[in-house]
Amino acid sequence: MNNTEKVAALVRLRQYLTSDEPALQNVKEQAFQANGWFTPASIDMAIQNICQYFLDEALLSRWMEAYPLLGTKTPRTVGIVAAGNIPLVSFHDWLCGFVSGHQVKLKLSSKDSVLMTHVLEKIAEWYPAYATQTLPSEMLKDCDAYIATGSNNSARYFEYYFSKFPHIIRRNRTSAALLTGRETEAELQALADDVMLYFGLGCRNVTKVFVPLGYDFSPLLKALEKYDHLMDHHKYKNNYDYNLALLLLNNSAYLTNGSVLLQESTSLFSPISVLHYGYYEDATVQAASLLADEDLQCLVGHDFTPFGQAQQPSLTDYADGVDTLAFLEKL
Repeated sequence: MNNTEKVAALVRLRQYLTSDEPALQNVKEQAFQANGWFTPASIDMAIQNICQYFLDEALLSRWMEAYPLLGTKTPRTVGIVAAGNIPLVSFHDWLCGFVSGHQVKLKLSSKDSVLMTHVLEKIAEWYPAYATQTLPSEMLKDCDAYIATGSNNSARYFEYYFSKFPHIIRRNRTSAALLTGRETEAELQALADDVMLYFGLGCRNVTKVFVPLGYDFSPLLKALEKYDHLMDHHKYKNNYDYNLALLLLNNSAYLTNGSVLLQESTSLFSPISVLHYGYYEDATVQAASLLADEDLQCLVGHDFTPFGQAQQPSLTDYADGVDTLAFLEKL
């Protein structure tokens, strides 16, 4: 495929993903049955964002034009180890592989295999000649390069096995918000999305907020009530009850609105149902410190990623700030 044909194929995929095709609806239900965290609302949100920000014809064309060497070199075999924390989380890596023209061996997470497998099956059905460009694989042998996403512990193994090859290895990351205390009600409502969408499981979910001394948490707790309905989800409620019990047993200070726990902590990472917070004295100094932190994926706030857009990455919002398509273009 040339670039025009690739864009046309991806636009066709967008049309399918936004349709009411029975096969697609059935696959969504299968994904939910396979992973209880992948609720219908979460799946629909992931697909909506992919279609709007990744599969728009004009956006795709501009994105690919910035990489003039795409498809001009001998295709290589690229092994991709996918994460599985949110629905279709591996889509962007696959998309980069698809437009690069390389052959992709894709090792999907058992937590997120149903939806991506269906996407690959539809591409193969529509374009049989390119059915083997992406091969779901359990073993990623004989690859020329690797892209691997996993935990910090997994990353050590990836470094060992893939060190001799060109590679991108991603570790645990999370996101934070820098608040001033002057946020509007609408901004806090949008921040609630950044915190709670996908139950907070994504690396772009805000797991800690930094606030000025004397900050009033009442408006934030009120905004987070938007997600009170998550307490109807048994997995989330179990996490809330467990973390509340830990706080009570340890006699730790906390705030809650009945569905989210706020706890002061030095850690950027927080467990499901808990939002960490910390205080700062100088916002400029705090922002500089956060942006230099290798654990940070995204910083939300005034002058940074706008409130409510943490889970709406663009085609050029590459994970860990490493340009995946440039990496593939140079192979």
